[in-house]
Amino acid sequence: MVASPPSAPKDLKLSKLEALKQRSHHLREPVATELLQPTNRFSEDGIQILKFHGSYQQDNRDNRIKGQEKDFQFMLRTRSPAGYIPPELYLTLDNIANEYGNGTLRATTRQGFQLHGILKKNLKAAIAAIVRSMGSTLGACGDLNRNVMAPPAPFHNRPEYDIAYDYAHRLADLLTPQTGAYYEIWLDGEKVISAEEHPEVKAARLKNGTGTLIHQNEEPIYGDRYMPRKFKCCVTVPGDNSVDLFSQDLTLVVITNDRGKLQGFNIFAGGGLGRTHNKEETFARMADAIGYVAAADVYDLVKAIVATQRDYGDRQVRRHARLKYLIHDWGVAKFKAKVEAYFGKAIAPFRPLPLFKYQDFLGWHPQGDGKFFYGLAIANGRVQDTKELRLKSLLYKLVSDFNLPLRVTPNQNVLLCDISPDQQAVIQVLLDQYGVIAPEAIDPLERYAMACPALPTCGLAITESERIIPSILGRLRALIDRVGLKHEHFVVRMTGCPNGCARPYLAELGFVGIKPNTYQTWLGGSPDQTRLAEVYMEQLPIDQLEAVLEPLLVFYKDKREVGAKGDRPESFGDFCHRVGFDALRTFTSQYQSKGTKAKGTKGRAKRYRIDIRDDQYQQLKTLAEARGESLAAVTRAAIAAYLDHP
Repeated sequence: MVASPPSAPKDLKLSKLEALKQRSHHLREPVATELLQPTNRFSEDGIQILKFHGSYQQDNRDNRIKGQEKDFQFMLRTRSPAGYIPPELYLTLDNIANEYGNGTLRATTRQGFQLHGILKKNLKAAIAAIVRSMGSTLGACGDLNRNVMAPPAPFHNRPEYDIAYDYAHRLADLLTPQTGAYYEIWLDGEKVISAEEHPEVKAARLKNGTGTLIHQNEEPIYGDRYMPRKFKCCVTVPGDNSVDLFSQDLTLVVITNDRGKLQGFNIFAGGGLGRTHNKEETFARMADAIGYVAAADVYDLVKAIVATQRDYGDRQVRRHARLKYLIHDWGVAKFKAKVEAYFGKAIAPFRPLPLFKYQDFLGWHPQGDGKFFYGLAIANGRVQDTKELRLKSLLYKLVSDFNLPLRVTPNQNVLLCDISPDQQAVIQVLLDQYGVIAPEAIDPLERYAMACPALPTCGLAITESERIIPSILGRLRALIDRVGLKHEHFVVRMTGCPNGCARPYLAELGFVGIKPNTYQTWLGGSPDQTRLAEVYMEQLPIDQLEAVLEPLLVFYKDKREVGAKGDRPESFGDFCHRVGFDALRTFTSQYQSKGTKAKGTKGRAKRYRIDIRDDQYQQLKTLAEARGESLAAVTRAAIAAYLDHP
């Protein structure tokens, strides 16, 4: 028997932002007042509430001049469930980028678009144009449900894909803020409706269940203080991990019968990747399997999970406020019991699932309805024209000439959808003319890589990411080829800070900015993003990239498992996970680059063996990790210091 819903814990000392949200009059102030002021920026309070409206205040650090005011500008992010961008919205975004922004668009890892470089005086016009073109920015940032993700592929002959797409929109509508602030501020009260909500969603918003709703409140699901922190959802299909499902606060996996009819959803909860350097109480975490819910009850269960986090998430310490910490602290069993109290009944057992695989859907694919879609690769999501690839001009022409809808992928690419057979040849000619290369011709190292924007605009960035990753991938490719692993590749992700926007903690090789030109290095994630990586080196100066990675790649080449004939060899991430970091460090400590020759050898580096005690080895290992250096380098330095001053 399920207990009645528990009483929410009494608040102690709330964080400053909790009080700000409560007095914002449901996200109206101080944004509404400050927008009218003749300044080029918002106050600190205004910045925090502005996030709920889909915008971050930033300054271009490249333009900072000592003694002068910062170059304040704004990033706008779209709320685009399942990555869907209607043609009129894309054309509007392109025009806004040209008229008000920095001339580029950026596809995000949550399947929306970002516009950068917008001035405060143009914010209202930009947001109003987006809303009037079937778009929205409401809830793309802030302490509430963010953009709901789903596999982007429009496989209309596979019912589970259409179901995932449909329910991503339904959940987005269910968890969209109900405050009138958005339309009051940006459209002078004009309520523009881009699509009619599903009747089930409307009914679910009014159905109280056992304590999930807050009565007589403009925000029946969120209340006056909204969520403790951001909340991220996705809907996917069995086997498809294009959405990085284990990184989400809440994941629904579509379960159908043999005829493709929806039965219900498997539920995962508690994933999240944001963390803080040198704060061990913050960590990346994989989502846990929670159970199964019938389709008829899915809205009630989603509300129950949201209500549990709303009422029990930490509102005192923001870095401890995500759902992942609540589940980590409580354990899955206690979390399920609390959710079931709001849900009103027990959660059914989890249904068996196949292994999840990553997919990017690049190139030509049949949709199953007689039409085609084309997956277009976009390096780090940046839509711009270069000498080699006139991507921005191409997308504008394709969308305007053929009225094509887009779907943004979780890997920062776009799918051009609903292409009729008679358009396919013409579009291929345009792809070739504007510089697009076939997906199979893209270096897989680049194809599967991601990087966050970082410098110069992101206020959290410690060091470079998007601007530096092309050169990093080039150096990696040269190194991989040099050690005899030509054509090998693995998943590389880079961020300029530990927040993890490009999801580096799920990569086979992750770089996380820790100080200028220096990165924390993570290894051992899976190529399908189904396993967390671990910290291998606390600080890797980027100019030492080759020296650090060469022995790892040589070890991988020599000791990886090849498998059956024709099978792809063991991946780099799987290899690092299998052999363990002790083995990696031991090999590295004994390795000497094949590019150097010791006296008396014939093209082969001479290796010396010395014996040390176990405790001495551990001391050296600890020192090496603390310094972010290799064990071999620290050992050589220690011996040199002793010999200089015995």
